[in-house]
Amino acid sequence: MMKKISKEKIQRSALESDQELGNRRSARVRHRVAWMYYAEEMTQNEIAETLGVGRVTVARLLADAKALNEIKISLRHEFEELASLEAALQKRFQLDRAIVAPVSSQYADPTPAIAAATGELIGEVIKPNMLLGVGWGRTLLRTLPFIDESDTPGLTIVSLLGGISAVKQYNPAEFAWRFSRLFQADCYLIAAPAVVDSKETKTALIERCGIGPVFELAHKLDAVLLSVGSTAPNSTAQLFDVFPDEERKSLIAAGAVGDVLFNFYDVDGQIVDHPSNERVMSVPIVQLKEVPLRILTSGGLDKVPALLGALRMLRPHILVTDEIAARAILEVS
Repeated sequence: MMKKISKEKIQRSALESDQELGNRRSARVRHRVAWMYYAEEMTQNEIAETLGVGRVTVARLLADAKALNEIKISLRHEFEELASLEAALQKRFQLDRAIVAPVSSQYADPTPAIAAATGELIGEVIKPNMLLGVGWGRTLLRTLPFIDESDTPGLTIVSLLGGISAVKQYNPAEFAWRFSRLFQADCYLIAAPAVVDSKETKTALIERCGIGPVFELAHKLDAVLLSVGSTAPNSTAQLFDVFPDEERKSLIAAGAVGDVLFNFYDVDGQIVDHPSNERVMSVPIVQLKEVPLRILTSGGLDKVPALLGALRMLRPHILVTDEIAARAILEVS
């Protein structure tokens, strides 16, 4: 005999299901609001306008996130769509791990979100007695506020690229030094410009001017942390006048879509045949490809071709990017 279910019990069950669904939706909105505020550095008014809610609602969600211990310097975010993107990237490019940072829209600057995710990753990766090689650029420089300071015995940081002499509002080339201070680590710099006037000058500096030992040290690296540059007029190389605009256009004509340590390559991950690549004071890409742990962090729609080429060239173990770039990379690869 079938047991009779009361109308009240059915209504109560439906109400509980609605409440559970509402709680899940609220959690997703709360996490996104917290990420936009703390990682993307948007104001509460900007978040309210973007999401189409009131500023009071944004303030309440941020307060709830704090009360639920979801906010440290990073966020506990478990977005299903991000996990799907991460899994797809890992499979497509044979990554050990992909980290996809959420952004509010395709028009938002993804750099703060990527920097926050990278800073959290660094805390997991850094180990005592590690020899870590690092590049430089705006993305890496923005990670510094998101890295927890800690005294790490035996850690050594090696800058993989020379510096710049004309510093404007900020100096992306000083990333290695500032990074090393966070961990009380030794730091080795390439005491030369990022780009010199000729291949002969590069050879002379390495062989006769005291920076050869840094290049030798790079053969023993345990890990590298690298970002990607584009060939756009607003790239770091252009903002700091590393290459004149005529040279940038010449590199594009040769097939360049981006650079790693100012080594320019095409979308297939092949170094382009261009004189600029012979004048860069960086550890060779072929050497970096042999490092046991390779981390690549960058994003933005404008960098999709550059990211795709870098993935094919470096075959990194870990990729950190944003959700908009992640989708675009998967679509074009």
